Amino acid sequence: MAGVFHLSEMLSLALHSMVYIATSDDQYVNVKQIAASTDASEAHLSKVLQRLVKGRLIHSVRGPRGGFALAMAPEEISFLNIYEVIEGPIVIEGCPNHRKTCPFSSCIFKGIPEKMNNQFFNYLEKNKLSDFLGSRKKTNNSQSVV
Repeated sequence: MAGVFHLSEMLSLALHSMVYIATSDDQYVNVKQIAASTDASEAHLSKVLQRLVKGRLIHSVRGPRGGFALAMAPEEISFLNIYEVIEGPIVIEGCPNHRKTCPFSSCIFKGIPEKMNNQFFNYLEKNKLSDFLGSRKKTNNSQSVV
């Protein structure tokens, strides 16, 4: 059965990758490390990370000791910043079907989609990477799970 709420795979990878980078003990984190932790394709993850670089949330360094690091302090990066780099700006509209007029005298959804969107927007805006600094758990083989 499908859930009502859905995040794109790209957004989920971006959020998890940013938390992984923020919680890493290493100066730079490479794609292999993040892919192993998130069980993601390295090719797809690389595209996500390049968007985050382009959005100036992380920076990359090439070479054998290179990888990705935060471009600013974790306290300065909200989940909303990450969301907007990946998905674009959030626009909350009343009607989930973007209609100017409704064929009914009152919305059959009773404003629930708008409330859910507002609640999710507030969550993204309120939560910073710094809120998740202790959230990563270590596995037996020293890889991490976000």
